[in-house]
Amino acid sequence: MDITSTEYMYSELGISKEILELGQKTEAELKERFLEFDRTAEYNQLKVIRAMQENRVNEGCFQYASGYGYNDQGRDTLEAVYASAFHTEAALVRPQITCGTHALALALSANLRPGDELLSPAGKPYDTLEEVIGIRPSNGSLAEYGITYRQVELLDNGYFDYPAIEKALNEKTKLVTIQRSKGYQTRPSYSVAEIGELISFIKQRRPDVICMVDNCYGEFVERLEPSDVGADMIVGSLIKNPGGGLAPIGGYIAGKENLIENCACRLTSPGLGREVGASLGVMQSFYQGFFLAPTVVCGALKGAVFAANIYEKLGYPVIPSGREERHDIIQAVTLGSPEGVIAFCKGIQSAAPVDSYVSPEPWAMPGYDSDVIMAAGAFVQGSSIELSADGPIKPPYAVYFQGGLTWAHARFGILKSLQSMVDAGVVNLEKIRSLL
Repeated sequence: MDITSTEYMYSELGISKEILELGQKTEAELKERFLEFDRTAEYNQLKVIRAMQENRVNEGCFQYASGYGYNDQGRDTLEAVYASAFHTEAALVRPQITCGTHALALALSANLRPGDELLSPAGKPYDTLEEVIGIRPSNGSLAEYGITYRQVELLDNGYFDYPAIEKALNEKTKLVTIQRSKGYQTRPSYSVAEIGELISFIKQRRPDVICMVDNCYGEFVERLEPSDVGADMIVGSLIKNPGGGLAPIGGYIAGKENLIENCACRLTSPGLGREVGASLGVMQSFYQGFFLAPTVVCGALKGAVFAANIYEKLGYPVIPSGREERHDIIQAVTLGSPEGVIAFCKGIQSAAPVDSYVSPEPWAMPGYDSDVIMAAGAFVQGSSIELSADGPIKPPYAVYFQGGLTWAHARFGILKSLQSMVDAGVVNLEKIRSLL
């Protein structure tokens, strides 16, 4: 075999001829779909460039700031860039926000007061928010501060139950939280248009209610963001989409000025707000990651659709399907057994540039109600814009695949996941041959 051929390299990395051919056939079928992703990425790339130019980003924005962080030019300009790109009045973008759950907890606790009620119209929130809210008791939860919670279950098709939402809205409802991505559920992820319809429905009945969108995994997937369709706050993590794989930590909250000021005062201190919080030398990574984010997200979307089509051909339920429009970068594949989930994740891990020799195992992760397996050989710990896969070891035994800083790596990771399942005896090689 020609050692300069791509086929040779795949063979060297343990991919069988049959699995490679299935990948090549699937990719050829997705040519037009991938072109759509490229066009959206181009639009969003221009949107980010315009936001950076409007706010006069310059070399001084990358300088190290320490101590109190007063007059940190890079920090303040970056927050203006986020506000411009997401079309909001203000933004809080900080390395002191440790993760997406922290950003959500900050936005909620900053804008809810004792006696207020939090409403989720999209059913159960993401697992780690259960302790934030107090669904599962935890120190410092919203429940401990007298904030009540109510949720409206989704319809059988996974979409909003509008009559039940109208009934649930009451005089105590202060904030509505809408989770864009599916999390560890097999419901659909919601489009920006669908979120806009829900917000409009709520605002028509209660104009004073704050509508917050958990935007994790959704940034730059579409040309519009939830803030373009009425969201008062959008919240996310910088080690997901908007960090572009370069941000080493951080989170953001973008929205109305008064709500963002509340968040700043909760993050730092009343009276200090956004004035303090040094950037500590991470600004260049934050800026450059945001600049690269549309292209990185495009590669992740190609990987998700590629995975959906391959596993759908093999007979596994996937959400979304290989033909549906995309609203986030997460691809759910229901494998039906613990062995399937574990083999899939081990394949993803073995495709990583970092810690490829490590074998992931399920464990009792903080914030979850069951053992969880996570595969992520990442440059940034826990970065799920990098190639990663995870899932709870409980029925229906679904795995959640996301990320890939490049399309080539996402493609290899999916092929490696399938190879791992074949090697573990979960998938029969004859099944793959029948598809060629």
